[in-house]
Amino acid sequence: MFGLSHCSTCQKAQAGLEEQGWTVAFRDVQKEPLSADERRALVETFGDKIINRASLTWRGMSEDERAADPVAMMGEKPSVMKRPAIRADEAATLGWTANVKRAFGVPV
Repeated sequence: MFGLSHCSTCQKAQAGLEEQGWTVAFRDVQKEPLSADERRALVETFGDKIINRASLTWRGMSEDERAADPVAMMGEKPSVMKRPAIRADEAATLGWTANVKRAFGVPV
């Protein structure tokens, strides 16, 4: 799971998964930044949905910063990434929605 340790959504996702027996390897993308290849893989998997356009980080960015390549954007401002990004086996999900919870067997 990729996210921010202080993000309440990431905390809820981790707790919910662990309650259902999942072992969660959590990586705080601010404390342990993703490599360019890892960021590129997220963009390939999720497209432009990987950028959280509702975040305070996004709202505080200039038009030039918003126009940047998502791979570079996440490198400069890791908190602009939508979270959590979860990879499990062949599955990859983004956010902590009812559909994501169902996919991992977490009660909605």
